[in-house]
Amino acid sequence: MQNAHHMALEAKHAVLEEKISAESHRPQPDSAMLAALKKQKLRVKEEMTIL
Repeated sequence: MQNAHHMALEAKHAVLEEKISAESHRPQPDSAMLAALKKQKLRVKEEMTIL
């Protein structure tokens, strides 16, 4: 069960990384959106380290 949860977190982390990259490469990136995505990514990473 823990392994499945960890894999789901890794997938979510990768999706967030893609969204951050896409937003960063826009002509006028939304700084509020980037900040929110980075916070979400950090929370996911922290949860992965706890497991």
